[in-house]
Amino acid sequence: MRRERRNGVIMSESYAVNEKREQILQKVKEFIVAHGGIVKKNQLEELHIDYRRILDFVEKGDLIRIKSGYYTIRIGDYSEDELIVKLFPDAVLTMECALYAYGYIKRKPYGYQIAVDKNTSKSRFKLEFPQVTPFYAEPETLQSGVDRIDFGNAKMQIFDKDRLICECLKYEDKMERAVFQEGVLSYIKDEKKNIANLMKYARERRVVKKVQSMIGVWL
Repeated sequence: MRRERRNGVIMSESYAVNEKREQILQKVKEFIVAHGGIVKKNQLEELHIDYRRILDFVEKGDLIRIKSGYYTIRIGDYSEDELIVKLFPDAVLTMECALYAYGYIKRKPYGYQIAVDKNTSKSRFKLEFPQVTPFYAEPETLQSGVDRIDFGNAKMQIFDKDRLICECLKYEDKMERAVFQEGVLSYIKDEKKNIANLMKYARERRVVKKVQSMIGVWL
């Protein structure tokens, strides 16, 4: 049987004729459910199903391609938070998204702001839903001041409060003025803030002067 390679996937010349389409689809669906509801293309290769069959399922609406290389059965089965956890497990919640998670701002922001390794492929963020804004950072920077919170029925990385405020100060020009002020004032009022950690992160992120001028006067 002749085989050809397309998009890095070996494809057979004919479909598995000894299986009906419905049987193959059921096998794929069961596989997706068993792997948490969302799978990557390379995971589907474990089924040894001709990739053209997968593309056919997508075209017919039996499967949903969330973004390039990611598939699910029903997008409505997942909240936006759950999709973020599944699609970006290596990312760190930051900026408005993290401020909202901590209760520092009242209005839920549009989309998600996440910090990622600067070497991350930009193609990962080419998706219509949910809306994602990446903040690229040096790999070692992503290891400093990171906590984990319950998010979308799972655990998601998030910058701790002190590190987060330094991020907001660093990228102040990317935020709405009112949201920025609300977040900073909420931090100032937070009895659990850690000034020693704040100054440590301020030095790392080179925002010491901003911390002194915008926050120091209130301490």
